[in-house]
Amino acid sequence: MADVLQQVEARLRTALGEPDARAAVTFLGTDRIEVLRFVAENEARTEARTGAGAGTGDEGSDGGVTVRYATLGMSAQPMADPADMLADQVRGPRAELVLSVRTGRADTDRVLRPLAVLAASPQVEGVVVAPGGSLDTGEPLWPGAPFTSVLVGAGGGLVPDLELDDPMSPVAFLPLLPMTANEAAWKRVHGAAALEERWLRHGTDLRDPLRAGVPLGD
Repeated sequence: MADVLQQVEARLRTALGEPDARAAVTFLGTDRIEVLRFVAENEARTEARTGAGAGTGDEGSDGGVTVRYATLGMSAQPMADPADMLADQVRGPRAELVLSVRTGRADTDRVLRPLAVLAASPQVEGVVVAPGGSLDTGEPLWPGAPFTSVLVGAGGGLVPDLELDDPMSPVAFLPLLPMTANEAAWKRVHGAAALEERWLRHGTDLRDPLRAGVPLGD
């Protein structure tokens, strides 16, 4: 387990840079989950050169930069279908979660515990987290957030999958896309692909921590 997590952290550092903060959360009966915080390096450098609010296309209108919150610990064990009579301790999908959000409009660092709760759900609830699925924290992701749930996106983009020694499955780094309550309800009826298409059509900034929901009636 320790070797897997060392490889996972090395992959995160290679893809996202050095974390500027980390926190650990332990739930009863589960392994420890850490959440690492990364500042998008290109945006941080731009802000340092030009000052907040200069506007580069990557920054929000308030001058905020993008931070990434990545879990570390979820991939220590493979996820198993709760219907399986005997869980395989080696084979099975492995994943970590990555949330990208802009700073400056909300206290997004308060997302650390809700994110750890989601990362612990395979151990606690037997959930198999996969692209297209939904996860719900039951509480706002951060103070004032209009989101209590997230859509799980496909991995392989921001952080490439991490290959492990056979017979272990690769570790996927799955992006989390916050959903408003109305978006989550609409997604349950129409599916993840339809919601993502609607976000794309309306140019929704999914990194805005206080964004309004996308129009759903057109």
